[in-house]
Amino acid sequence: MDRKCPAPISIYRSRLALPPGAQPLFRFIDDFDPDVVVATEVGLCEIASMHKRESKVKFRLVGLEIVDFNQAWVQPEVDLYLCTHQDLAAELATAGAPSSNIVTPGQPLDPIFCRLPEREGLRARLGVISDSPLLLVLFGGAGFGRPRLILSEVAKLRHTLQVAVITGRNPRMEKRVSALCQGIPRSKVLDWVDNMHEWMVAADLMVGKPEGATLTEGFAYGLPLLAVDPLPGNEQRTCQWIEKWGGGVWIKNPAELAPTIGRLLSRREELDSPSRTSRALARPRAAYDAAEAILRLSSVGSGW
Repeated sequence: MDRKCPAPISIYRSRLALPPGAQPLFRFIDDFDPDVVVATEVGLCEIASMHKRESKVKFRLVGLEIVDFNQAWVQPEVDLYLCTHQDLAAELATAGAPSSNIVTPGQPLDPIFCRLPEREGLRARLGVISDSPLLLVLFGGAGFGRPRLILSEVAKLRHTLQVAVITGRNPRMEKRVSALCQGIPRSKVLDWVDNMHEWMVAADLMVGKPEGATLTEGFAYGLPLLAVDPLPGNEQRTCQWIEKWGGGVWIKNPAELAPTIGRLLSRREELDSPSRTSRALARPRAAYDAAEAILRLSSVGSGW
């Protein structure tokens, strides 16, 4: 039996303490009179819960793309929680959210990740040598991280491989990485790319921070992640999940990075295991499944 949902924990003690944008949002909801409100961030969910609790407007409330646990998601007014994975769903249920209101479609991805391009032809088009493994090093869309920590280890590898480093929208990062890659044979430095899915298909292994989108996109193509340099909090918890699921490796000590890459690329059976696990964890249709869950909710008779 589900535990009774506890009284909502709110950082907003009264409407007077709400952020300036809340009142216009309330007026818009009142005027639009929706059947369903979808909150894509925990603070918005909390604000919408307050409005639903205190106003005459009746709507169903959805918490969408819940990628990390926050007690403030758990509000009696939330009718549907859409989580990225079962472990997170279990945490919400333990915190008091009714299990019947929790669905785990996964993290929504671009529809392009539903298709698996032909690998060898793609590698040729990207200039990747066919008989050599490709290591993909990622610093996120904003180009955040400590490149020396990673690339100094990559430079130690004696394994014949290719390295593609994607630095994101950060010219300073690109300049630093280009200098660090001078001593790494067959390395390529790219800034922002619009074909990340192609590089993931072409790669054999990726290294980077354990960001939710990177992890989920990699899973779609069976690409294991070597997670490095996580921030305290959610990123470290994501590393714990990676270890639990077996879809990659948490590199706790930077000195472990080069030996781990070398071992996985030299012993294909060790790389095949996290690759299979990643494919099993893949949820490329997450956006469609989330939309279907919302539509099912909206089709239920009002009965408020």
